[in-house]
Amino acid sequence: MKNIRAFENHNPKIHETAFIDDSSVVTGNVVIGRDSSVWPCCSVRGDIHSIVIGERSNIQDGCILHVTHDSEYAPGGFSLTVGDEVTVGHNVVLHACTVEDLCLIGMGSVVLDGSVVQSGAMVGAGSLVPPNKVLQGGYMWLGSPVKRVRELSNKEKAFLKYSAQQYVKLKNRHAG
Repeated sequence: MKNIRAFENHNPKIHETAFIDDSSVVTGNVVIGRDSSVWPCCSVRGDIHSIVIGERSNIQDGCILHVTHDSEYAPGGFSLTVGDEVTVGHNVVLHACTVEDLCLIGMGSVVLDGSVVQSGAMVGAGSLVPPNKVLQGGYMWLGSPVKRVRELSNKEKAFLKYSAQQYVKLKNRHAG
């Protein structure tokens, strides 16, 4: 497939149940887990470091996922990890960061190098997560730069799993 591209000696490893829209490009040292989905017009570029997307995660339309190379400015570089059951909203930039399990990254947000979004956190639409910031799970984070707003309600916590489940169902309908 033209949209699944090797780079140097790295070929993307995509689980057979994952869905990659034909208009998205996945390049290089990338692993995408079971039942995950990458929607239209996304770039998942693992050319200078690795990208791992876990199981049942969805990367929605227009997202950019990239990494940082090893240099004197970033010793060792930064990979990108997206955990299991993560919802990444439309037009999000994830750059060389870690998003743990059961998170939601709201539309248009930017998450930068070395930052960690801990399991069970929600990042509100349009937020900026600065480099090396750690966002505690169980809270809503919002703003530019992002700030902790409040604890998530039980309904919001349940929605994190619901969202991931609905995107598995939707990718199955598209793949069918």
